[in-house]
Amino acid sequence: MNIKWLPCAAYLKSSFIISIFLSSLASAEQVTVAIAANFIKPMHKLVAEFEQQSQHQVSLVSGSSGRFFAQIHHGAPFDVFLSADSDKPQKLIDLGLALPSSLFTYAYGRLVLWGVDRKQEAKQEITAKTLRKADFNHLAIANAKLAPYGKAAKEVLAQLGLEKQTRAKWVVGENISQTYQFVASQNAEYGFIAASQWQEKGSGWLVPEHLHQPIQQDAVILTRAQQNKAAFDLLEYLQSPAAAVIIQDYGYQVTSAASNKFGQ
Repeated sequence: MNIKWLPCAAYLKSSFIISIFLSSLASAEQVTVAIAANFIKPMHKLVAEFEQQSQHQVSLVSGSSGRFFAQIHHGAPFDVFLSADSDKPQKLIDLGLALPSSLFTYAYGRLVLWGVDRKQEAKQEITAKTLRKADFNHLAIANAKLAPYGKAAKEVLAQLGLEKQTRAKWVVGENISQTYQFVASQNAEYGFIAASQWQEKGSGWLVPEHLHQPIQQDAVILTRAQQNKAAFDLLEYLQSPAAAVIIQDYGYQVTSAASNKFGQ
């Protein structure tokens, strides 16, 4: 019988590597995130970076913040909630459904009035005057009861004195992604979307922040995930400088704009 023995040092090194690998697998967990539709694009990139660094696995479900709030209230199996506002995460905390210590603002959103440029027309200029002229048949807007970006859009129209004038032309989507599709498919000439969706494809007007309340987007860990290490590691990563760079690249701010004086 020919038995080949590993040198002691090589054996110990091999055992150490295997031990580290098994340890990393043991600590890797899965986390399911309910995320506001406006933030899905940057979140895909953030998750790719996070998974590469942590070995955790992240599942994303996007939709309207209002719909997610109702689902969580009725026991939906989410671990983390990234809302498009600050009200709903706080309400979940008040209901005992989320962990108070995990609450933080991951982004401040910007609103854009967007229109698709027609192929044979020059790039159009979109401003508040576009709304005042009302030279369009349909204006896409997200449901203000479900989507904070829809609420902000209504505030803009109210501040401009155009809410009643344009109401008959509204095409209402459940969330900001559906609003985007209404315009992209040319079922609406214009629509209010998130700046992260625009990225200068077509013509747009970056709505001045003083025309609506700040779109403060808060994240929270749900109570059911209080033992889920992946949930805590994900939120820690979202607050890192590296994550901030990605978030800003998609048109968000990571700190509040001090110049926003809505209603003044």
